[in-house]
Amino acid sequence: MTMDQASRRNFLHLAAAGAGGAALLAAPAGDAFAYQGNMERALNQLQGALYSLRQATPDKGGHKAIAVGLIEQAMGEVQAGIDYAAQHFGD
Repeated sequence: MTMDQASRRNFLHLAAAGAGGAALLAAPAGDAFAYQGNMERALNQLQGALYSLRQATPDKGGHKAIAVGLIEQAMGEVQAGIDYAAQHFGD
């Protein structure tokens, strides 16, 4: 990997992390949000990973597409956990 590619990769990772952090700061700070902080952070990390994969060059022998699907599935499960806690525990 050239220095240019490494710099671009680092920039994209930082941009994704910054976007996730901005989303956290912009979100309302209610009781549910405070209690679900770990789940929210996990969801934001998954969003960053999904962004990075979508920015990657295509055709990785089908592995990139599978990874995208698994991350989307994981995001759905994390959100379902957040929703479950909110419905059953008032969090």
